Amino acid sequence: MSPPRYLRWGRPDPPPPKHPYRDTILVYGGFALIVVLIAWATGGDVRKAALVALVFFVVATAWNAYRLYQRKRSGGTRPDGEQE
Repeated sequence: MSPPRYLRWGRPDPPPPKHPYRDTILVYGGFALIVVLIAWATGGDVRKAALVALVFFVVATAWNAYRLYQRKRSGGTRPDGEQE
């Protein structure tokens, strides 16, 4: 008799991105641009929107860089203890 086969319900983990810092900058830069474009399209204060977008971009990028650094230093584990 052959050993039992088990179904694998989970999806395989995707490979880590090749350029995580660059990807972060592109995504958050795109979000910041959307904020400014929405302000411009609705007749809002573009200067204020640009300032908010810049602060958002800097804080979000710094936070993500810090998290990537922590993950790299801890050997690729997520905060909940799961392996990546």
